[in-house]
Amino acid sequence: MSKLPRSSRLASPVDTAVHGEYRISQRPDDPRPLYRFADQVGPDPEPGRYHLYAGWFCPWSQRVTIAHALAGLQDVVTVSFVDNRRDGRGWAFRERYGPDPVNGFTLLRDAYEATEEGFDGHVSVPALWDRHLARVVSNDFKGIGIDLATRFRKVATPVVDTYPEHLRAEIEATDVRVDSGARLVALDERLADREYLVGGVLTEADIRVWVHLARLGPRITEYPNLYRYARDLYRIPAFRDTTDFTTYPTPDWSLA
Repeated sequence: MSKLPRSSRLASPVDTAVHGEYRISQRPDDPRPLYRFADQVGPDPEPGRYHLYAGWFCPWSQRVTIAHALAGLQDVVTVSFVDNRRDGRGWAFRERYGPDPVNGFTLLRDAYEATEEGFDGHVSVPALWDRHLARVVSNDFKGIGIDLATRFRKVATPVVDTYPEHLRAEIEATDVRVDSGARLVALDERLADREYLVGGVLTEADIRVWVHLARLGPRITEYPNLYRYARDLYRIPAFRDTTDFTTYPTPDWSLA
């Protein structure tokens, strides 16, 4: 991740007694999605124009930071991280990962309210910020990942093409949440005779599955093909360097 100059502004510590717990509110009569911003990166993106607000703890955010690394965008799209804990104010910038290097915001909510006054949707990571327009372009994690993989070819050479056109339909067909024994068994069987999930090459499909496997903890060892596959992915720098097991529900384990 690129190193950036930092402001000195930090949010006050998490305090649920004062600020309450974070709540996602949506009225039954409000049809707007919680992930409200879903614009695409422009057709000719400029190096330095975009900034990615991310979170180490979040699987959806990690999908995007892996895609960012594999697209070779470390010097093109800057990245910073919110704190791992939140109260009613939502995600914030604190000492562990440092201040917001772009806007000096103390709360991620500030970026959302700069985009939509009185914002009342979900203040989430990842969020892609446009420095030129001074707004959040997107907080649609799926769209951000695909944009990073496809729309920066003129300004960066990808390490891996993770979203090749001829495999996109199959990639999308494999995009299911790995949260049940049946799905784990199916994945384990699929990987019995293949190195990667789709097309014999590393793709967005592997990124999407990895972020769930990494959070399963020792349970993954019950599935020998998945365990081998996860260990192989962890040896790839883009996967290893974006993974912090200490932020997961089972922090005392590793695939190393």
